[in-house]
Amino acid sequence: MFDNLFPDEYLSSAYGIDYDRLYAEGYRGVIYDIDNTLVPHGAPADNRALALFRHLHEIGMQAVFLSNNGEPRVKKFSGIVQEQYIFKAGKPSPRGYREAMKMMGTDGKNTFVVGDQIFTDIWGAKRAGLRAILVKPIHPTEEIQITVKRLLEKPVLACYRNRCRKGPGNGANGRYTSAALPLIDGREQHPYGEYSGKPGCRHPMQD
Repeated sequence: MFDNLFPDEYLSSAYGIDYDRLYAEGYRGVIYDIDNTLVPHGAPADNRALALFRHLHEIGMQAVFLSNNGEPRVKKFSGIVQEQYIFKAGKPSPRGYREAMKMMGTDGKNTFVVGDQIFTDIWGAKRAGLRAILVKPIHPTEEIQITVKRLLEKPVLACYRNRCRKGPGNGANGRYTSAALPLIDGREQHPYGEYSGKPGCRHPMQD
């Protein structure tokens, strides 16, 4: 029923992904959502984001920000971390994902998507045939339209978790091994620093 909405994996954070291992597995491009995926809604790129994208540049992983927000918000964030972007992307339309791959020179086999919303980021990624990693929203305070979407996401996540309990692998269909950094002494790694807990600026966002 919800297969096109299921992520391939559900992780706690975009900062807990093992990008080095994904690069070794052949991935060369990542398409990111911004708000509540990398920073709270409306917040600028922080030291943690800067550290992440420095690392991606070092290993040769390309990235594009794909956002439903207007250009001022997306351009400002992208400029700080020095990555390409697409604004007013119309997610979950697959068009923006295909454009992002064209910008990076990648394809459906070596590109993955990271986002916090099922009905935009994940659904769009699946429609484009891409590996989709859902992450938990960074901050609980969100705009009213996104709060409504979160309520609609609950039955999808419940079905997803039930599928994962029954099936092999870490994702909805067992196609991929986990993209998460391995635990150290049972605890998650924080290679780029830890989130400060600050919600950032509050603006009406579409992301």
